[in-house]
Amino acid sequence: MAKLVLGIGTSHTPMLTLESHDWEHRAAADYQNPTLNLSDGRWVNYEELLAEVGPRYEAVANVRELARQAQICEHALDRLSAALHAANPDLAIIIGDDQEELFTPGNNPALAIFYGSEIKTSDKYGRPGLPAWMRTVSLGYSMDRLHTFPGAPGFASELIVGLTDRHVDVAACARVEHSPQSGFGHAFGFVIQRLFGGRAIPVVPILLNTYFPPNVPTAARCHDIGKALREIIDTNRSDARVAIVASGGLSHFVVDEELDRRVLEGLRPGNHELLRSIPRGALNSGSSEILNWVLMAGALGGLRQQWLEYQPIYRTPAGTGVGVAFGSWSED
Repeated sequence: MAKLVLGIGTSHTPMLTLESHDWEHRAAADYQNPTLNLSDGRWVNYEELLAEVGPRYEAVANVRELARQAQICEHALDRLSAALHAANPDLAIIIGDDQEELFTPGNNPALAIFYGSEIKTSDKYGRPGLPAWMRTVSLGYSMDRLHTFPGAPGFASELIVGLTDRHVDVAACARVEHSPQSGFGHAFGFVIQRLFGGRAIPVVPILLNTYFPPNVPTAARCHDIGKALREIIDTNRSDARVAIVASGGLSHFVVDEELDRRVLEGLRPGNHELLRSIPRGALNSGSSEILNWVLMAGALGGLRQQWLEYQPIYRTPAGTGVGVAFGSWSED
C-alpha cells in the first residue's frame, strides 16, 4: 500500500524569494492597497487601518528586524528541504491556490486535481516591463518562463476517483491550455523551486479555490476533504512513498497573530475543531490560504509534528505584512 511519510506546511510570500532589503517593495504595495482584509470580514485602506490601530508596530517594522526574520525564514526553508530529501518520497501532493494563473472567472472550480504528465508553469512574473525585483520573484516562483515538471497521472487519477466515490466533487484537469499565457502559479512553483533541491519529484497538484467567492469551501469542508484524501492514500495499491505539502498563508495582508496562533494550535492532534470552525470572514484575500493548511491537517492523522516556526512579519507601522509559518510532520 502507499504510505504518507511526510507532511510539510510552508508560506510562499514573495518576500521569501527576495533579500530582506527588498521587502520594502511589498510595504509600498500595502500603502496603496485599497482592500486590506481584516479578520472580522471588513476591508479597509491603509489610512483607515492606521486610524483604527495606530502605529503600534513601528518599532518592529524596520530593516534590522526584517533582516533578522529573513534569516529565520531561510533556515526554516532549509529544514523543510532537508526533511523532504530525507523522506525520499516517490511523489508529492501540493495543495495550493490559484490566483488567475491557470483558472479565470470564466471557469474557476472550488477544487481541482491535475492528472496530467506535465506540469507547466506560467511566465506571468517574467514578462517584459516588470521591475527588477519582480524578476527575482519570478525566478523563485519558477514563473520567469515556461517550466515543465513531472506529474503523477496514475496516482492523481486514483485520487480523483476516490474523492468522487466519497461524495467530493472534484474538477479533473489533464493539461495546461494556452501555456505560457496560463499555467501553474506560485503556490506550486515556489515549493518545487525552493524545497525540491533540483530533484525531479513527480507532483500531484491540488488546486483549492481560496481567493474567489462564491464557491470557496468552508474550513470544515476543507478539513474533511483532507481526511478523505488520506483514506485514499492509505488504500492505494502502489508502494509509493507520499509527501503532502500545504503552500501559502498564514494571515495577510494585515497580520493577525491571534488567527495565526489559532491555526498553529489547531494543527495539534485533538485540536482540529479549531481549524474546522474558522469563520469565512477571517479567510479573505491572502489569509484564505490558511485553507490549504486546513486541508493538509485533515490528512495528517498518525504523523507526529516535528517542529513549527512562526514569524509575524510587519512591514508597516499599522501592521500590514504576513504571518509566515513553516512546519513538518512525520512518523519518526
